[in-house]
Amino acid sequence: MKAAFAIWEGRIAPVFDVARRVAVVDLEPASDPEPEIVALPDDLPAAKAGVLVAHKVDVLVCGAVSRSMHDVIAACGIEVRPFMGGDVAELIPAWRDGRLDQERFRLPGCGRGFGRTRRRGGGCFGRAAGPAPAGTGRGPGMGPGRGGGRRRRRRADARRPASPKTTDEL
Repeated sequence: MKAAFAIWEGRIAPVFDVARRVAVVDLEPASDPEPEIVALPDDLPAAKAGVLVAHKVDVLVCGAVSRSMHDVIAACGIEVRPFMGGDVAELIPAWRDGRLDQERFRLPGCGRGFGRTRRRGGGCFGRAAGPAPAGTGRGPGMGPGRGGGRRRRRRADARRPASPKTTDEL
């Protein structure tokens, strides 16, 4: 099993979407203990996912990640472990030993469960899980909304309903 760690100056990159490099590590005992540093394109999410697939990565350990980037990588069959932080030199052995769930490796404010914890107010993805409780101001709502949209001005005579014609006008 291979893992890729998004890196920036020896630490987990704070945002994977703009990360330029990953350290690819193999869990197999016979593999090289030193990570392979792989350059990432700064293009579309599919290009970054393609590099991970080409290196046969099974798990991506990263900091924050946009929903679109997450979805593209997950669609390629790669498990995404978002909202992690710290020195890569500490995270690699923690991953090998199965200790990535320690709170010291999580980004601040992202709760438990590798940042996937949802709280009122949004959690790490900025959205509450499932429908929001009534009266919280979040959720599908059926009100008229706040935006004016693109309003068309009607001519004055088009707004007035037509008056019934009298017999004199016919």
